Amino acid sequence: ARQIIRFLKTKQVKAIVIACNTASAYALDTVEAELDIPIIGVVKPGAKVAAETTRNGKIGVIGTEGTINSGMYSEFLYLRNSELTVVGKACPLFVPLVEENWIKDSVTVEVAKRYLSELKESEIDTLILGCTHYPLIRSTVRQVIGDGVTLVNPAYETALELKELLEKKKLINTKPQKNDGSGYEFYVSDAADKFKQFANSILPYDIATTKLINIEDF
Repeated sequence: ARQIIRFLKTKQVKAIVIACNTASAYALDTVEAELDIPIIGVVKPGAKVAAETTRNGKIGVIGTEGTINSGMYSEFLYLRNSELTVVGKACPLFVPLVEENWIKDSVTVEVAKRYLSELKESEIDTLILGCTHYPLIRSTVRQVIGDGVTLVNPAYETALELKELLEKKKLINTKPQKNDGSGYEFYVSDAADKFKQFANSILPYDIATTKLINIEDF
């Protein structure tokens, strides 16, 4: 995380989002104390909205094994309401299924049925999609979990929090942005071609250039 942040600071960024639930859970507090620019993660915004949304006090969290084992979602949820029931479920196969673009594949549906059965039995009424890959299979999760469960996308809530933060610090860019990708720069530390192919399959514009960096240089 420190290496990535050092690289981003060479680009004179005004704020940083740790757009990964696992990294947010394990690294945010440490790197936040070391930075002189705003940095936010995705766990707190997602937990906040879930705690405000639940009607029966039973909240499910799905994520990678690292995110679930960290207990960070449970910690932030209990800080909001100590009487909540939180049920976590690691769903490690969801990430490779999404990255293979098997988003609407029958295999993904069957995997979701296995993963989510425990949460359905727990009678949750709110489910946190605790990995930034998972909103891409939101329709599959909805199909399996049912219409009575509210799905919380921490990435969306984080974007709203970032907007509020930038407005508060008078750092927000109010100029109209083109929706053609021309104002964006993409850097990856591995598998640039695969990233580009995947990004082009889900974004409303094509990524012309993805730059590969050696993160060990930072």
